[in-house]
Amino acid sequence: MERRDIIVVGASAGGVTALKDFVQNLPKDFKGSVFIVLHIPPYTESRLPMILSKAGPLEAVHPQDEEEIMPGKIYVASNDYHLLIARDKVMVKRGPKENRFRPSIDALFRSAAYIYGSRVVGIIFSGILNDGVSGLWTIKQHGGLAIVQNPDDAEQPQLPQNALEYVEPDYVKPASEIGPLISQLVSEKAPKQKQLPEKELKQLEAEVLIAMKGNAFEMGIINLGEFTPFTCPECHGALVKLAEGDIIRFRCHTGHAYTASSLLAEVSELVESDLWRSLRTLEEMTMLLSNIGEQFEKMNNPEAASLFYAKAKESTKRARNIHDAVFLQNKYSEDLRLNHL
Repeated sequence: MERRDIIVVGASAGGVTALKDFVQNLPKDFKGSVFIVLHIPPYTESRLPMILSKAGPLEAVHPQDEEEIMPGKIYVASNDYHLLIARDKVMVKRGPKENRFRPSIDALFRSAAYIYGSRVVGIIFSGILNDGVSGLWTIKQHGGLAIVQNPDDAEQPQLPQNALEYVEPDYVKPASEIGPLISQLVSEKAPKQKQLPEKELKQLEAEVLIAMKGNAFEMGIINLGEFTPFTCPECHGALVKLAEGDIIRFRCHTGHAYTASSLLAEVSELVESDLWRSLRTLEEMTMLLSNIGEQFEKMNNPEAASLFYAKAKESTKRARNIHDAVFLQNKYSEDLRLNHL
């Protein structure tokens, strides 16, 4: 009898405390397998397995690629690698980033839903933006359960709030109560697998394979969505729009994926970066014009020197306008709306 024994967990900023509260309340004889993605910088080695092993009774590890899935074990994503699930195996792959992250919560959740369907329980803890919301929606579509940390209990409530807005949860609990809840759910019989439209299954299969192999163009991603006028901030490839219920996402033909919110956040950062680059270029032009003016002055050509000094002053004024624009530029995402509610 198949049970709800595949537990996938996503967290971002403020998530370590919630994860510790979660694992310390799991029993020693836990029958399920737990898979965790916590957003960490690619240049930082994760110490989360050690932290979680000390916090609770179960062993937590960074798995090897194609390691066999075992009950009573916690598998933690390594930095700069997606943690994915295949049939009876853990997959550790360096596929394209999703929502600016690798590892990505969405990538883990989708792979679990695709392989194990109604056996999956998805959990969202503290974090920002909305990586994990699309994946949680997919788990629900495939008959799995969705659990969200109560935003009032989260150090960073934005991710739980986004999940609650787009996905109908089965449970909303403080982190400390989710461990005992999972211990009960893992003994439940998983319902019969849901029959989903072929188009939806084809898109899910393609996105899981893209996370594993990065072959989005070969997988025909450009035929699975609607072409947009937007380009990928990562590689400047064309973006297609994908719709999941009320969730709008984008994926480029090389494989990078974004929710509307993460795309907006990335574009707003690029605007600031471009403004700084423009400021630097104008200041370099000012210095060059001044140097040429000085050279003409040394050559006893005051008319030419005056011309270049005047152009240097014009360049300085333009640079000052760009400087002011840099400090007026804001970083945007959908969380802007949440912060004003």
